[in-house]
Amino acid sequence: MNAQSIESRRAWQPLAALFASRNVRAFVMGGALRDELIGRPTSDLDLVVEGDAVSVGRWLASEMDGSLVILDEARNICRVHARIGGEARQLDLARADGGITDYLLNRDFTIDAMAVPLSEADSRGAARGLIDPTGGAADLRMGVIRAVSRSSFRSDPARLMRAARLAVQLGFSIEPETEEMVRREASLVGVVASERVRDELLLLLAEPGAADSLRLLDRLGLLCEVLPELEASRRVTQPKEHYWDVFDHLIETAGHVETILDPRGDEDGFIYEAIPRHEALAGFFDRKLSDGHSVRTLMKLGGLLHDVAKPATRTVEPSGRIRFLGHHTVGSEMVRGILERLRVSRRGVDLLSAAVRNHLRPAQMAAKGEMPSGRAVYRFFRDLGDAAVPTLYLNLADYVAARGPDLREDEWADYCGLVGFILREGLTEKAPRALPKLVDGRDIMKSFALVPGPEVGALLDVAREAQACGEIATKADALDLLRSHLNSGGWSA
Repeated sequence: MNAQSIESRRAWQPLAALFASRNVRAFVMGGALRDELIGRPTSDLDLVVEGDAVSVGRWLASEMDGSLVILDEARNICRVHARIGGEARQLDLARADGGITDYLLNRDFTIDAMAVPLSEADSRGAARGLIDPTGGAADLRMGVIRAVSRSSFRSDPARLMRAARLAVQLGFSIEPETEEMVRREASLVGVVASERVRDELLLLLAEPGAADSLRLLDRLGLLCEVLPELEASRRVTQPKEHYWDVFDHLIETAGHVETILDPRGDEDGFIYEAIPRHEALAGFFDRKLSDGHSVRTLMKLGGLLHDVAKPATRTVEPSGRIRFLGHHTVGSEMVRGILERLRVSRRGVDLLSAAVRNHLRPAQMAAKGEMPSGRAVYRFFRDLGDAAVPTLYLNLADYVAARGPDLREDEWADYCGLVGFILREGLTEKAPRALPKLVDGRDIMKSFALVPGPEVGALLDVAREAQACGEIATKADALDLLRSHLNSGGWSA
């Protein structure tokens, strides 16, 4: 047992003393015990109690100055947030109806169907007192995900997604009979609450190897059950510039989003050496949204969905040329609908729908071989706001995935130069949010006898854009520019 595991076991001891003081019998089980046995760090704890779990949770929250959340009153499941040993911990408590063995026999997978009495909480090894009615310890040693019973997935269809997520998180394989059960029951995922599907999908994407994870979901028949909009993209051919069909391009883009945002050494050669970086982006992609998932993880989902409208917009001209006119705008609305269905946070919905709508824009901001004007960069960052930087990196991932193994080093270096220029210019003091205010709405209304309305906002945009391009630097400059703009027929004052 490693040092992390021993330290975690010691954190159980204060709980053991508390439960002993009330003569409440409890067991550590599930993911917390599984992770202990393989030395995987965890801050959460799953407990099964003999008795009313909610009542025990209330008492425990009071004793530990924590808080209680009732997760499922009918099934007697609750959660306590408290500090143990100076660390914030999450404790899930459930009632062991029929005793601990019967409870474990109704679990999802054998590696999660083990328990150890909390009274055994010391640093001498989690195997002491292990209750293992389904052979979970052996499966844990072999690295196998095995369903406890043939009814596991029908009892709780969310386990279908959990099988894939656990396989990815732990680096395990799914036992063949269990894999066949998942494929057979895959359609049941449609009855699972959207929030649970969202969390399982995004937790899976949060792990390294997004492309492989998505292909696993597809092999299990789950990917298009969760995202049925993807089915139409299979075997949809693209112009010769694209190496993959639409479906494979989407999966490859999700994978390249991951590695572009977090390159891992020199294994991919020239591709990652050229990726533009900026010191202002430290921690940018690790920010958590209100649903608890990071911008980085959400962007992998964005990579998977960015061309989702290509099948619906595909046309073939008499010359044989394939086109997808408007797929970015149609796709933006499709992505919004998908994310709202999955109950993704409002901020996440807005960010990804904007990124999809604009994912082609960086390449369209200047003629080939030239750099965008200051005005074009300003407008890009002004229009996209928080989505501007994610859109640039989504665009890079799209570019790599489009060319696949045919990507040339020189063309990639040139393209990264373009995106890097946009990134640097957009994050300088000329960025829309960083510009000092030369004039405000009151200045404009007073100077030109205007009333509040859209004209005032439009004039403010004219002034700020000119300021970003270095054309004006003072309030007098701004008013002179706007006066000229109005006199030329922009609006009548």
